[in-house]
Amino acid sequence: MEQCILIYEDDRDLLELCKIILTEPGRTVKTFSRCENILTDVHTFQPDLILMDLWIPEIGGKRAIELVKEDKQNDHIAVILFSANAEIEQISDDIGADGFLRKPFDLMNFKRTVENLLVN
Repeated sequence: MEQCILIYEDDRDLLELCKIILTEPGRTVKTFSRCENILTDVHTFQPDLILMDLWIPEIGGKRAIELVKEDKQNDHIAVILFSANAEIEQISDDIGADGFLRKPFDLMNFKRTVENLLVN
């Protein structure tokens, strides 16, 4: 079964790097530099996992994830919040994210965190 990951990040270089790291056979990776259409994206692509930058333009990562989590039909979607914000762990807990990564992050830890949530 094909896996789908949605990545929301406004830094184009980091967005491309994340896509390269996570793309592999049997997996679709979709990237976005804004998050105001997150509910449409979730409905369209039916992701298994969302990687969300906290400070992404428009509504911001925190609000975007809150919108996803409000709909119980999305309970199966794993969410990883990532940011350089010192409070990322607390913010992640507050919105019910499944994990968080502090920027800058170690690439091996990044891949391991994603893979662990895709397996569960």
